[in-house]
Amino acid sequence: MGSQSDNTKTENNTVTEEIIANLRQVYDPEISINVYDLGLIYNIDVNESHCDITMTLTSAFCPAADMIIAEVHDAVCLVVKTCDVKVTFDPPFGPWAMSEETKMILGVWE
Repeated sequence: MGSQSDNTKTENNTVTEEIIANLRQVYDPEISINVYDLGLIYNIDVNESHCDITMTLTSAFCPAADMIIAEVHDAVCLVVKTCDVKVTFDPPFGPWAMSEETKMILGVWE
């Protein structure tokens, strides 16, 4: 029989999957690829009704930065009550984090 900890892990996995589905509805307006498959989301940490997101942007000078961060926050808050979005440039954005499908769409080969 599963423990309380196992149930919490299962619930967090389900919540994380819902968050990912919502993040796939948030697009970088300059590239028209969603932020999750583009590789901008580095970490999703769910703790009960709160989520911490660590993400990056394609550039530190991204003109759509505020909009993208707000949309990420709003997408996550459709699933959990509160969310903090931390933006980092360490490591910097690169093709290593993109999904294979996104690399094919953009013609990026490592």
